Amino acid sequence: MKIGLITGASRGLGRSMALHLAQKGYHIIFTYNNSKEKADEVIQEIKFYGQEAIALQLDTTKVDSFELFITQLKNEIQTKWQCQNIDLLVNNAGIGINASIANTTVEELDQLYNVHVKGPYFLTQKLLPFIKDGGTIINISTGLTRFCLTGFSAYAMMKGAVEVMTKYLAQELGNHNITVNTIAPGAIETDFGNGTVRDNKQVNNFISSQTALGRAGYADDIGAALANLVSEECHWINAQRIEISGGMFL
Repeated sequence: MKIGLITGASRGLGRSMALHLAQKGYHIIFTYNNSKEKADEVIQEIKFYGQEAIALQLDTTKVDSFELFITQLKNEIQTKWQCQNIDLLVNNAGIGINASIANTTVEELDQLYNVHVKGPYFLTQKLLPFIKDGGTIINISTGLTRFCLTGFSAYAMMKGAVEVMTKYLAQELGNHNITVNTIAPGAIETDFGNGTVRDNKQVNNFISSQTALGRAGYADDIGAALANLVSEECHWINAQRIEISGGMFL
């Protein structure tokens, strides 16, 4: 039995990750921020694949709430699966803000920092005692740390920090045989960033024209790749940034 914890999995990339991991035999714990209805739908979808799921509400910007979350997590996995550990942590929860450097506000920068850096850092810290030796941590970055598109400086900066955090985690957790990697999606057709890539035909056409495989990405491109990356066969992959973009801006 394997258990994976994914933050922000009631929709988009997180939902796809949860479903693909369920197909690989994982039971899933996932967090949602606001939409309990969508979270309940994901639970039912996971059950379709023969696995069990637990959805817990969590705002990853509220670091002071992490102790209570850990207590809930311990109780839930003990009650449902009679165990005390997880095999996989995916730090996925995130938001997107598009603003030029000239127009980015202090509040926007702080929000991005809290969601993408501070939250994952301290949530991972709290969860370290519960990750099995031989387990896996996956952090989510973006293609925007390699290439630049106007308006994403602050977002990309935070994801750059995530990539550095990944290396340090891999170094410090190696003695527990825990691997830590970053996956960096390219432009994906989801509702992320107000659904611009999915819904704006001009943007979608531009992304497609700049991608070797000739289209924007789908959520399942990322979910399927992640589910394979965390397999035993890929355990020797460690401390890496793996871009999953179909070959954007080559």
